[in-house]
Amino acid sequence: MYINRDTDSFKINHTATLLQALEKLSQKKTKILFVVDHNEAVVGALADGDVRRYLIEKSQDLNAPVINATNKDFLYIYNDQPISNGYNLLSTKIKNVPILDKSDLLVGVIGNDEPVIEVAGRKIGDQEPSFIIAEIGNNHNGSLKLAKELVDLAVDAGADCVKFQMRDMASMYNNAGDDDDASQDLGAQYVLDLLKRFQLSDDEFEEIFAYCKQKGILALCTPFDEASADKLEKIGVAGFKVASADLTNHRLLKHLAAKKLPLILSTGMSVEQEIIAAVELLEKESASFALLHCNSTYPAPFKDVNLTYLERLKTLGRTVVGYSGHERGYAIPVASIPLGAKIVEKHFTVDKSMEGNDHKVSLLPEEFKEMVKAIRAVEESLGSPNISKTITQGEMMNRETLAKSVVADVNIKKGDVITEDMLAIKSPGKGLAPYKLSELVNRVAVRDIPKNDFLYQSDIDGTVVQAQKYKLPLKYGIPVRYHDFATICKGGELEMIEFHLSYKDLSVDIKDYLSGSYDMDVAIHAPELFENDHVLDLCSADEEYRQQSIKHMQRVIDMARDVKQYFRNKNERVCIVVNCGGFTSEGFVPAEERQALYDKVADAFSKLDTEGVELIPQTMPPFPWHFGGQQYHNLFVDQDEIIEFCEKYNSRICFDLSHTALACNYYKWDLYEFTRHVAKYSAHHHISDAKGADGEGLQIGDGELDFVPVFDALIKNAPKSTWIPEIWQGHKNNGEGFWNSLNRLENIINLD
Repeated sequence: MYINRDTDSFKINHTATLLQALEKLSQKKTKILFVVDHNEAVVGALADGDVRRYLIEKSQDLNAPVINATNKDFLYIYNDQPISNGYNLLSTKIKNVPILDKSDLLVGVIGNDEPVIEVAGRKIGDQEPSFIIAEIGNNHNGSLKLAKELVDLAVDAGADCVKFQMRDMASMYNNAGDDDDASQDLGAQYVLDLLKRFQLSDDEFEEIFAYCKQKGILALCTPFDEASADKLEKIGVAGFKVASADLTNHRLLKHLAAKKLPLILSTGMSVEQEIIAAVELLEKESASFALLHCNSTYPAPFKDVNLTYLERLKTLGRTVVGYSGHERGYAIPVASIPLGAKIVEKHFTVDKSMEGNDHKVSLLPEEFKEMVKAIRAVEESLGSPNISKTITQGEMMNRETLAKSVVADVNIKKGDVITEDMLAIKSPGKGLAPYKLSELVNRVAVRDIPKNDFLYQSDIDGTVVQAQKYKLPLKYGIPVRYHDFATICKGGELEMIEFHLSYKDLSVDIKDYLSGSYDMDVAIHAPELFENDHVLDLCSADEEYRQQSIKHMQRVIDMARDVKQYFRNKNERVCIVVNCGGFTSEGFVPAEERQALYDKVADAFSKLDTEGVELIPQTMPPFPWHFGGQQYHNLFVDQDEIIEFCEKYNSRICFDLSHTALACNYYKWDLYEFTRHVAKYSAHHHISDAKGADGEGLQIGDGELDFVPVFDALIKNAPKSTWIPEIWQGHKNNGEGFWNSLNRLENIINLD
């Protein structure tokens, strides 16, 4: 049971309509809202059932005000009552109990849903990314210039927030902050000396907060006394951090709570009963707060950290929890994430050898950046227990390569009854998984199945997909390999085909596969992988590697010139689809560095003999799959960069719809606007469905795309272009996936 302090998400004004209430209720898993009047006082509760009853019994008017359907006989507690009173009201019917102050204002909601607090509009809770604080503290050593440098470095490192410290020495210390006081213990003398020299002035605090706002990063501060809290409030601080040393300072806690700003409290140097006492005080004061697990030793021994206490802390605090670390390195903050930490605080410096107690337990900018990357990676990897186990795109590729399938162990003729001894299990995993073998036994073969050929789901279902002529816009075809070209296209009446080459195809004699003249156009897709694990990269930083990529591309071009002699467009420049490179394994290349990579690609093109062909770079997803592993892609992803390249170098592209859709999903771009703008630069298109940021090459209808506006843009802006359905493993079972995709597109686009 927790207290949710994100009260705005629970409130709805009494004048709002029932339709607005239903929309807000649909966003909340708790399915409860609390209706407030013009003074923000709670006057009742509103659940799904209340709305339904009103619509059925009273009126079907969805524009009626919510006050008409509000349940005014609702259960609640006041904030000066024990929280246990609220817990006792929860039941199978009552899932949430509001906490009100004496003015009937909503200050919290008791329930079983996860707690949330809000700082400067940023929600912090279990469904949100962790809130990462770069604790600058006094590591600026009294230099405003260094403070600003640390802010810049924190922004670059990916911190969500920077935090400082403020002390009013005169009111905080019993000797008015006199660092020359010989009566003080050695530790106190040392700290007083540092603070006197390293504290920013009030004017400098104002300047550094303004600088943080300018740089777009939230600034918080730890006030060590009431006078500092008052100063920070005037500056406009969005919330307060409370140091471990002040968790037992109830007078200061009350002073901070009265300011109605969110509090983040460290719990180092405290025993459990002191934590409980602070929580009870803050709940009574209607404070919005989070608790940080902490060991206040500098540096803290790993054995003393006890990270698993985070779970206990969450129960004690009934709120959001996090971790404030003083140990060496950043392994512990990263490990805190799967244990429930939603706030991570770590000290930050430019030099660990500088004078001051915090520097030696601080992270350098590059270390902090690595910590942020590691935390984000862990967050992404955690997923959810509610997500069913599925096969990812990368796993699917590896399964195709490494797994096994059911194959025919003899020649099976159409009409034969399949017996178990006719079947075998062999690699690769292109057909039915081995556990499906029993479902084939006693089935009647619906086609001739040569020995060692794969069996498919259609052999179980008894269906055979037949190629046909489809009513579709523009010139369309399918992707093929040399070895299946003669059979896979039969009956399709295609207007073009695209040969997908492997590096081994560059060594074959094409006369073994092609003869005569074909009444269709042809395009070529260059391999990505060449001999010796060489992945094509025309803009590699390794010049020797780049030159080898250029040589490989020339081999592709030479073969394309030979191939096109067999096809209808032999007297035209045949398009060669190229994945130009520019991928990285550790993260994206900054935007300002990408133009140099585009220039390298253009330079590589200029070094090639391209007579009779046209090289068209393919639009790329943010996370391409390279043979079962994921990379980061940087080139031909961004709309403006694609257009600039095309205009600067008089180039066209291959518009890969699935790739671009994944980029739009990841970067929150509008796919259909993107398509409209780049379509006129596209000579040829790859069409398939997509989902999320890396679900590429999906069958039409298995993803999220609306193909009507896509084709509208392509027809209008690229009327002479060609396209293929590039469905993952669509060639299997004689092109079953391709024919299904064309059939689905015909039904969706409906040219009539």
